Amino acid sequence: MNRDEFLFKATAYNKMQRAKFELERDYFKEYCESKDDDGYPTVDALHLIENFHHELAVTWFDFIHGLWYASDWGWSSEAVPHRFREGETVLKFEISTAGWSGNESIIKAMQKNEMLWWMTHYQTRRGGHYTFELEFNKNERD
Repeated sequence: MNRDEFLFKATAYNKMQRAKFELERDYFKEYCESKDDDGYPTVDALHLIENFHHELAVTWFDFIHGLWYASDWGWSSEAVPHRFREGETVLKFEISTAGWSGNESIIKAMQKNEMLWWMTHYQTRRGGHYTFELEFNKNERD
């Protein structure tokens, strides 16, 4: 297989994966609950986090933020200067689990989404503190 064939197949595969995710997301929006009666994320919500498409990183964080317990205390995000590229910014998220098992299950689901985890995870600190950074397209939100 030459380079052009590989790129064609890789692009087709990426489009197929995104379409699959969008169907799952639409099904979730129509038929699933994001939290149970006690405020914990549902199995369906965790499944969606695990399967989010990598081109929708900002939307992934928006979805997770909506599930996060004590987000007024344990969640912040801001645009900050890129560490190495002058004139560019990244979106930085500082989140803390507060030791709550629901938030811990969200982190585990995020880790299972290997592509988005490795694209965005910057630092983990003792006590359930996580830092994520991502370059973002302001037109990404759908």
